[in-house]
Amino acid sequence: MKLSDFDFHLPDDLIATRPARPRTSARLLLAEGEAIHDRHVRDLVDIFRPGDRLVLNNTRVIPARLTGTRTRMTGQGEATAKIEVTLLEPAATGWRALAKPLRKLAEGEVIRFSDALSARVVEKSETELRLVFDAEGDAFDAALAQVGAMPLPPYIAAKRAPDAQDRDDYQTVFARHSGAVAAPTASLHFDDALLAALRAKGVTFTEVTLHVGAGTFLPVKVEDVTTHKMHAEWGEVTEDAAAEISATRAAGGRIIPVGTTALRLIESAAASGQVRAWRGTTDIFIYPGYRFRVTDALMTNFHLPKSTLLMLVSALMGEARIRAIYDHAVTQGYRFFSYGDSSLLIPSGDS
Repeated sequence: MKLSDFDFHLPDDLIATRPARPRTSARLLLAEGEAIHDRHVRDLVDIFRPGDRLVLNNTRVIPARLTGTRTRMTGQGEATAKIEVTLLEPAATGWRALAKPLRKLAEGEVIRFSDALSARVVEKSETELRLVFDAEGDAFDAALAQVGAMPLPPYIAAKRAPDAQDRDDYQTVFARHSGAVAAPTASLHFDDALLAALRAKGVTFTEVTLHVGAGTFLPVKVEDVTTHKMHAEWGEVTEDAAAEISATRAAGGRIIPVGTTALRLIESAAASGQVRAWRGTTDIFIYPGYRFRVTDALMTNFHLPKSTLLMLVSALMGEARIRAIYDHAVTQGYRFFSYGDSSLLIPSGDS
């Protein structure tokens, strides 16, 4: 299975740099078996049916882009350097982070971001470092909210800087547990009114937590994709969540994760064939040939060429089918990636 099998041409002008407003006005490509329908996210009220269970990732994106300074004494007096930091993920103690310029930092030095927040460099490698902050818990969250910027994906950050609007746009309406440095972007299309309308129809919801890491944007560098090593991310499926999913399956309802992060988590929790309570890190890599244990359909945005997420949707729908779906999306001008349009992928036999 070659990396080139998952390549396609994407015109640059189809990469969305802002989301649709309102959220539910985004376009929705509905792929049911062999059929393709052009709809909108608001039409999900007509598409989903009573007894369906949507699995939502309730992680909260932290404002992980920070700008600070470090000061040290030199023969000419105090020397101050500007340091840009991007938090990657929590470590056993502190946070893994990137810094620019990394060479201007030494272990033991302090980076000051504001009067309320600073961090000490406790470990440094050739590519990243580990920081321990001087605030924890609510105090850390409050200080980070004051000084941090949302960590927009590289393909958006290359086109524009994050701004105040991204604090709302790049966060789901049901975000609860802080820890992600990238959004579960399929969920960005929901607003409170759509959720209420779906509940009124008899659609049920289960929340799980997967803290999406910066590794989600790492390219696949091996030509034989089966040898790619996935990044690990922390997640949790509670006892209640597992019981809800199992009850829906027993009743004949469909399990539909919203986003690849929710899908990867529930498939990890169903390693035994049945979803069980689960907590820890997952590096599950889903590519064609994978046998899905609990997922019946998937709501997801449109993914990068040669990405592990494109491999995942190819596993669900079939490689030829995904090529046809993406050809249709490009031809019809769907907007791609994190702030782009959505799709609902229902494999043959599940429509």
